[in-house]
Amino acid sequence: MAIKDLEVNQSKVDVEGKITELGEVREFSKFGREGRVCNATVKDDSGSVKLTLWNEQIDMVKEGDTVKVKNGYVKEWQGEKQLSVGKYGSLEIV
Repeated sequence: MAIKDLEVNQSKVDVEGKITELGEVREFSKFGREGRVCNATVKDDSGSVKLTLWNEQIDMVKEGDTVKVKNGYVKEWQGEKQLSVGKYGSLEIV
């Protein structure tokens, strides 16, 4: 699937792209659990989208990596589309 074709509230998304930017890693505490979150920008020939990375996913990738998201989902955050792997999806380096 091309990044430009992603729709908000879409699920079962399989998309591949290159990480062009890694944002700042933020730490949080929610429901008594600590965690880390980071937004990356993923780009293909059709466009780009923010990819939300959690915890160990942050350590898996670096700028310039090509990644494949399988069974991800798209949501909207502050008026912007965001792609997430979620608990049922997977992220791999191609």
